[in-house]
Amino acid sequence: MRERDFALLGNTGLDLSSDGMFLLSNVQAFAGEEVLVSLRVPGTDRYIDTSATIARVVQGRRQWDRARGLGLRFAPLGSEDQQLLRWVLRRMPPPLPTRSIRIDYAGTASLISLS
Repeated sequence: MRERDFALLGNTGLDLSSDGMFLLSNVQAFAGEEVLVSLRVPGTDRYIDTSATIARVVQGRRQWDRARGLGLRFAPLGSEDQQLLRWVLRRMPPPLPTRSIRIDYAGTASLISLS
């Protein structure tokens, strides 16, 4: 929820890391706004409550944008919460990339010159 007016911004998080997450949201919000986050650690009954900053606003206009939402950067978590979150996330598969892999033209040219 947004800190200044306690408006609920969303209730589904994607792409969770120990530093932040992507929150599905159709609510208008701005980069730099402070928010309060309460999330359940995946696969457990444990909740983490922290503050975060909106680092990115995704409007869903690009072809690789899966949805509208907000990129949140967590405030530093307590050591116990951070260790638990990292431990749980290490056991989960990473998210699939949404963009195609970029071609390294300089690296390719370098390999061609070596042959």
